[in-house]
Amino acid sequence: MPTDTPSASEPVRPILIVDDEEIVLVALRDTLLREGYTVVASPHAIHALSVLKEQTFSVVITDQQMPLVSGLEFLAQVREIQPDATRILITAVLNLSTVIDAINKGEIYRFVVKPWLREELLATVKNAVQRYELISHNARLQATTQAMNEKLKQLNHALEEQVATVAAQNAQLQTLLHDHQENLRRSVELCLQTMQTFYPTLGVRARRTASVCAAMAEGAGLSDEQRQTLEICALIHDIGLVGVPRRLIKRWEESPESLNAAESALIHHHPILGEELASFAHQLREVGPTIRGHHERFDGAGYPDKLHGVEIPWLARLLAIAVAHAESPLDAKSAMEAISRGSGSAFDPEAVKIFLRHIPKAVVPGRQREVLLTELTPGMVLAQGIYSENGVLLMPDGQRLTATYIDKLRNYNRINPISQSLLVYC
Repeated sequence: MPTDTPSASEPVRPILIVDDEEIVLVALRDTLLREGYTVVASPHAIHALSVLKEQTFSVVITDQQMPLVSGLEFLAQVREIQPDATRILITAVLNLSTVIDAINKGEIYRFVVKPWLREELLATVKNAVQRYELISHNARLQATTQAMNEKLKQLNHALEEQVATVAAQNAQLQTLLHDHQENLRRSVELCLQTMQTFYPTLGVRARRTASVCAAMAEGAGLSDEQRQTLEICALIHDIGLVGVPRRLIKRWEESPESLNAAESALIHHHPILGEELASFAHQLREVGPTIRGHHERFDGAGYPDKLHGVEIPWLARLLAIAVAHAESPLDAKSAMEAISRGSGSAFDPEAVKIFLRHIPKAVVPGRQREVLLTELTPGMVLAQGIYSENGVLLMPDGQRLTATYIDKLRNYNRINPISQSLLVYC
């Protein structure tokens, strides 16, 4: 199977195919097996339903015309047993209204018309597997978020009880308030560390964005709460990308036009997932909407909601400029000019004025990028120290690489592989 189909963290669930025609069943099974999928084949819908009660599947593919139970009737029962499994219907006689109605009701994800083209079938199955993996991954992330929310709710409840006590307990209340802020700070730092561990340049861009936001906040007349909200959003605005494969993020950064519709949709979903993951900061009501809106455009051509003008939250309009500056591959002057040209189209003109007036005050960390050991070239400067598996420093951050240094690293790697990400200044 292609390396970008299964999840990197756990094996892909098997695919169940159901068809009463043996030749079709064998053809489907062999096609999918050659692509590396694990397949369970069943010639009867009734037998397949019993299998579904015992084993979890990522995708269920069935023929429409079968004795006793039709494909649509079978998939309706599959939805009840395994609602997360992606359901695909194969039909020789295309009753378009029936199939579209089934899609709209959520009974099936896609349909394939006999005789099918092998490439189209495999593309449909690949997208179906990716859909299942995304749903499963989101469920795990939501469970983690809910646990964090529950902990914060407990802290809030403790604070409410303390507020109701006598004045003699005010000192204790102040301590709890401090602890609450510390927990929020640690939660933000945990998110930032998660991003940096998952994809190092996300952490670098977050800190660059935070520096620009801090400078803009000085001139935007923000309240203390708004400043804190903007700071948190700057640091974790890309937390939703932890639900996107690393290879896809890299392609999005380097050649966004190469993404297909499903891949673009997954990328465009990350502000929504980011809003959900940021719900631990629910006491700062603008955090979620600000993260959700940081890829909206002033002209309405952004995502995920295509908001226009002042429909976009004010903090999100400020954050969008800081993100664009932090992600720009251009030098500082050219990046500022590009943002200025985007005034009124990509960006809020008032926010652009604030940015241009206050960006000279910002102390923005240098741009960094992740490289492979084989991509190191003389003249590169390390943005992060390189360590052995035992924590021994092999080369410090700030080191300018020479051919000799690179040879030493590669020779060391042949004996003791270097597993950490390598960051260099751009």
